[in-house]
Amino acid sequence: MVSLEGPGVPPSEKPLAVPSYPSNCLQFAKLLKETASHVAQPKISPVNLNVILVGAGLGGLAAAIALIQAGHTVTIYEQTAVLGEVGAGIQIPSNSTRVLFKLGLQPYLKPYITEPESIAFRRWQNGKVIGKTKLVPDFVENFNAPYYVIHRADFHSALYQKALDMGVGIKLGARVVDYDPVQGGITLADGTEHSGDLVVAADGIKSVARKVLLEGQEMPFRKPRFAAYRAVVDMNMMRNDPEMSWILERPALNIWIGDSRHVMTYTIGAGQAFNMVLSHPDTSDPATWNPQRALEDMKAQFQGWDPVLTKIIGMVEKTDKWPLLSGSLLNRWTVGKLAILGDAAHAMLPYMSQGAAMAVEDGVALARSLSHMDSIEQLQEALDIFEMVRIERAGQMQEASLLNGQLWHFADGPLQEARDAAMAPEVEGIPFSHSPNQWSDPATQMWCYGYDADKEIDAAWTKAGTWKVSSVF
Repeated sequence: MVSLEGPGVPPSEKPLAVPSYPSNCLQFAKLLKETASHVAQPKISPVNLNVILVGAGLGGLAAAIALIQAGHTVTIYEQTAVLGEVGAGIQIPSNSTRVLFKLGLQPYLKPYITEPESIAFRRWQNGKVIGKTKLVPDFVENFNAPYYVIHRADFHSALYQKALDMGVGIKLGARVVDYDPVQGGITLADGTEHSGDLVVAADGIKSVARKVLLEGQEMPFRKPRFAAYRAVVDMNMMRNDPEMSWILERPALNIWIGDSRHVMTYTIGAGQAFNMVLSHPDTSDPATWNPQRALEDMKAQFQGWDPVLTKIIGMVEKTDKWPLLSGSLLNRWTVGKLAILGDAAHAMLPYMSQGAAMAVEDGVALARSLSHMDSIEQLQEALDIFEMVRIERAGQMQEASLLNGQLWHFADGPLQEARDAAMAPEVEGIPFSHSPNQWSDPATQMWCYGYDADKEIDAAWTKAGTWKVSSVF
């Protein structure tokens, strides 16, 4: 335990000591301090680096913003000639909104977000609520940050505009084909080479940098044998039908769960569109998928489910199908002057809705670790600490996501009945100490949404004996 007390101070006025054991008993004091200080300012690095960042997706842009706010110079190289995001809805959980607000993204996100009031798990057969997480006001009160949903393209647009406003250089149509971890360099498809003090690759699930880092080997992917359809329904059509208009009365996430399948829904576009993600078992090769049959196949997967849900599915006019993969746990994210983050380092199933959130945390954690350097000679130490902290966090989130892929998909029977019974207290509004709903389970909640990347990096530097501890409260 690190004592934060000073001599000669009356007991009632002494600073609180941070427990060395797992405890939330001082959460009230943390929230009081955060409320009083509003948003903490980023830690400016004493050593200013010239950073090359590869990839202008959500994780790359967030990392660039964090790095430039910490005092570094950042240039992004992005292979696409025109920026844009595919897909539809995406969740921004409280651990991510808190980080994004700290980076100054709140006004950029405000026009696009929807804040759901709750998450309701529903029985596949009839839509009965079997599990419920209250988001408003609970998550703001407990984690000092709201829980949002947003269209992925709008999220990307907000990050992109903030990056431009911060002075991040972005070079489009610049495809990186090779990396030099020793010199901190990249080679583009046109043969030109560029170098810096550090190369950060946020180049996605098909990362070129990861293969360089793994010395030519490819990371084996865990294939959970699932795929997902993504679709958006016109909310005006739903509003005109009394059988389904109720689902639009208050913003919420609704998840129908059943044997090997689930459907997650919520409104996006500041409440203008109804987003759907429909997960189902699939062991076929994506190369054999027929886009012309996607809509028909999707509807067939959920025949016999809740009539309200199947009626909404029947309104879908177009859908895309995505294979679901989870990356293996890597034992390294850095080599020399090269670091990877985001999906390049920890691709995960979407069942905790934390993929993009982990990438955002990665960028903030990297900037924070670099800010502890007193000289360029400490670069390797800073990267080692970043790697150690983030491998543990992202690996655990991969594990939690895989577990949800089991918890949600029980066939009707003893396990399903026990799971539903364990979630009943949260539906009834009575106290509970545990839940198979990981959004509600108290221990999982605090670990997932109460996580502070800056504090974890600071603690790791302190443990390494290279940074002087300061008072938290």
